[in-house]
Amino acid sequence: METNVTIKKLSNRFPGAIIETHSHRGDDTAVVKKESILEICTFLRDDEALLYNFMMDLTVVDYLGREPRFEVVYHLFSLRHNRRVRIKARVSEADAIIDSIVPVWVGANWFEREAFDMYGITFKGHPEMRRILLYEGFEGHPLRKDYPIKKRQPLIGPIN
Repeated sequence: METNVTIKKLSNRFPGAIIETHSHRGDDTAVVKKESILEICTFLRDDEALLYNFMMDLTVVDYLGREPRFEVVYHLFSLRHNRRVRIKARVSEADAIIDSIVPVWVGANWFEREAFDMYGITFKGHPEMRRILLYEGFEGHPLRKDYPIKKRQPLIGPIN
């Protein structure tokens, strides 16, 4: 397996959008500007030398005390080339919005809704941006590191 092919192609194609990259034992990571996430993901899916056709996971990391506070993390896999890549996009607390990648991988739908529910990240262009795990009246985002551990939530009645 040719090492760093993904990092090289990304760096050549999006020189102004790549913040940093690193590779270790075949584990490639690129930190990208959030404004380019949709274009970068489309490129990773469609480029013949890459073909990242499987979005394995999407999650958020909360770096409380750092700005930008959040990183949206995408784990992608190319079935044809048996290769993985991790893409990270930094999102500030004050502007917690990033483009949805549902147009690229429809499987991102529920992952993005979960990130919205748990961390408060909004995915612009998402077909149904609303809570998926918690009820609509739930206050706050429980996986944020500053979420009060003893916070009480309003009770809701049974759904009939």
